[in-house]
Amino acid sequence: MDSPTKTRIGWDDLPGHVRSAVEDILGDRVVAAVSQPGGYSPGTADRVRTASGRRAFVKAASPALNRDTPGMHRNEARVSADLPAYAPTPRLLGCHDDGEWVALVLTDVDGRHPATPWRPDELDAVLGTLATLSAALNPSPIAQVPTAAEQLRYDFTGWRRIAADPPDGLDPWARAHLDELCDLADRGIAALVGDTLCHLDVRADNLLVDAAGTMTVVDWPWACRGPAWLDTALLLINVRLHGGHDTEALLRRLPLTADVDPDALTGVYAGMAAFFTDAARRPPPPGIPTLRAFQQAQADAVLPWIAQRLR
Repeated sequence: MDSPTKTRIGWDDLPGHVRSAVEDILGDRVVAAVSQPGGYSPGTADRVRTASGRRAFVKAASPALNRDTPGMHRNEARVSADLPAYAPTPRLLGCHDDGEWVALVLTDVDGRHPATPWRPDELDAVLGTLATLSAALNPSPIAQVPTAAEQLRYDFTGWRRIAADPPDGLDPWARAHLDELCDLADRGIAALVGDTLCHLDVRADNLLVDAAGTMTVVDWPWACRGPAWLDTALLLINVRLHGGHDTEALLRRLPLTADVDPDALTGVYAGMAAFFTDAARRPPPPGIPTLRAFQQAQADAVLPWIAQRLR
C-alpha cells in the first residue's frame, strides 16, 4: 500500500457541530469510528457505525489542516452525487459544508486496498473494472467537470519549469532529454481527447476489494472528461512503482490501450513524469509530510519506462 499520511485526524477530533451534522445525515448517533490508513489527506477518513448498526464512511477537512483539501471534498461531493448507481463507486449519502469544514458521508465499502506489489488476480480484477467503468461512463454522465487536458495542462508543462531551473538531484537521463520531454508532454496533452468520465487518480489506495474480489473505485475529486484508456494507462504507473509486472506487455495486451497511438501513451507518461518531478522538489504541503517522497518515487518509476519506450 502507498505510504499514508502520518498526521490524519480522527472522528473524535472533529468539532462537535460537524459530528452532529454527520449524525443528522445518518439519522442516528455515531457510537464507533475506525480511522482508515492510506491516502494523502490530513482530514478524517473514518468508517463509522451508528447505535442502530448503520455503517458509513466519513471524510472531513478544514483549511486549517490543508488549504486545498476542502475544495477537493467539494469537488468529490458534486461528482459522487451524480455518479450513476450502476458504477462501482460509493454512493454519497450527504455532505456538510459550513464554509470551513466540509464533511462527506458515503456508503461504507466492506473491503481493503489491493495488495502491493500487485497480485495478478487483483490486478486483473481492477483492469476489468476499469474497462467496465470506461464503457459505462462514456459518454460522461456528468457534464460539469473539466476535460482531462484542462485538468492536467499545468502539470504537463512541468518540464519547462524544470528546464528553467533544474534541481540538483534531477535524473541524469531527464536532464539530457529535457527538450524532448517537453515536446512529448505537449503530445500527451493533445492526446487527452474524449468524453469518458475519468477518475484520474486510480492507484491501490483509491481502490477497495471485497471478499468476493469485486473492486470499488473511491475518491473522485479529480474527475474529468477524457479518453477511455486514460485511467487504465495511469493505473500502470502504480503497478510499475510497486514492481512485479511487465507494464509494457500489459499496455500491448489490454483492449483499452492496445490500439492507442504509442506516441500518445509515451506523451502522457512524459507529462505525468513532469508533474511528479516538478512537484517533488517543492516543500511538503501542510499536514501531508510524505507526499513529496511519493511523487519522487513515481517519477523514479516512470522515467526509465519513458526511456525504454523511446529506444
